[in-house]
Amino acid sequence: MSIFFSHTVNLLKTKTTTKSLKSTTTIAFSFFYYNNLTSTRNKSQSTSIPKKQQRVRDHGYDNYMEVEKKTRKVLKFRPLILSQRNQTIQVARLDILSRRIGFKQHEAGKFLLKYPHVFEIYEHPVQRILYCRLTRKALLQIEQEKAALDAQIPQAVTRLRKLLMMSNTGRLRLEHIRIARSEFGLPEDFEYSVVLKNPQFFRLFDADETRNKYIELVERDPKLAVCALERAREKEYRERGIDAEDIRFSFIVNFPPGFKIGKYYRIAVWKWQRLPYWSPYEDVSGYDLRSLEAQKRMEKRAVAVIHEMLSLTVEKKITMERIAHFRLAMNLPKKLKDFVLQHQGIFYVSTRGNHGKLHTVFLREAYRKGELIEPNQLYWARRKLAELVLMSPRKAKMDRELVSYRRDGDEVDEMGRVRKVCPENRFNNFEVEGGVGGDGDGDGDGEGEGAGDLNSNLGSDVESDISDEDDDCDEIDEEEEDACVSE
Repeated sequence: MSIFFSHTVNLLKTKTTTKSLKSTTTIAFSFFYYNNLTSTRNKSQSTSIPKKQQRVRDHGYDNYMEVEKKTRKVLKFRPLILSQRNQTIQVARLDILSRRIGFKQHEAGKFLLKYPHVFEIYEHPVQRILYCRLTRKALLQIEQEKAALDAQIPQAVTRLRKLLMMSNTGRLRLEHIRIARSEFGLPEDFEYSVVLKNPQFFRLFDADETRNKYIELVERDPKLAVCALERAREKEYRERGIDAEDIRFSFIVNFPPGFKIGKYYRIAVWKWQRLPYWSPYEDVSGYDLRSLEAQKRMEKRAVAVIHEMLSLTVEKKITMERIAHFRLAMNLPKKLKDFVLQHQGIFYVSTRGNHGKLHTVFLREAYRKGELIEPNQLYWARRKLAELVLMSPRKAKMDRELVSYRRDGDEVDEMGRVRKVCPENRFNNFEVEGGVGGDGDGDGDGEGEGAGDLNSNLGSDVESDISDEDDDCDEIDEEEEDACVSE
């Protein structure tokens, strides 16, 4: 170093040009900058995860959202039909009403033909006009979902109490909870069936300054202030003992396939996992949050809040837009999407389902190969609708063809004519009894030519051959079109 400085001073004393002077000083400053950079890089103490990461898609979650995109459109048509008299509506009138929910002219009829297991189109015997109604299997799915929703109201009360405990003031807007009621398993009339029926837990009032209704928690319960992640840590600690000491503040991380984990990123995640943080149910209003250590703890606490919110949902998923409604009440960051994408091992953000306009956040540890690990009755009831949507339209044609086969279960009147029994009466919880589609020997074992295919496809997840984007019905021949329209 001394030789380097002496050489620089000698050059300054001599009659050098301005160009050589500038080049010499530049070399000196670059030398010092290189030494400082190499010394600090080897001794990095950062505990934050890099913000810019490679976005990796997980097809299991994206395929889940592709199915939900179809069921979401079906759910838009369902109240239009059920609100009519006798729960039937003319197809022409339904085409007019469907424009309110985003469909164009003549698109409603094409959409109904894609899902014959959900919608039944028939011709009126007198008016000779096409009418539409829900099938028996679709009505059975609605009853099952309603029964599952009513049975889990006590769990919904607990979920709402824990959601209010995570807010800063113990209160949330009624409109924000109403928008996310389906995710948290709340009925449509939760304002009366959940809030007003439990005055010992909730209080409903109008704010004077904003004129909005709020739900306030009457009293905090310390027994409910336990996160789902803490219970998972306790279970792991009981199994592993002292070896699980390092998981005290860690999260369950499961990176998607193809995610490249570098050396420095692995070190940053290791340090971040051991960083202590405050519980989502802990009141942090009286803490001094100006220090750098407090800000890091609050960032990790925000991850824990989103994790606990997803754990309170029925399907362990919720849209990013509905999380943003609780951002101010739960101290979540402003750039919520970028913040969630920093933790791809904990959450997964899917943009499928609404042409990239909808962002759905999944809890990765709750899913395996696109299916919920610990399902509940409400989840299964909703998946029944997805099964009906995914059934191929060709199977509906097979169901009607099976009616023409003579079975021992047919009722014969005095004139010797066979009165055909509707095959949909044989369905009980989407299972086929042995009498449907017999093999013709009269034993009722259902081993015939059409029964095996029918039983194998009722519970399958095979997608329909006709997609949502395929609106061209000219390619459907006359036989398939007659099969989709019941007489």
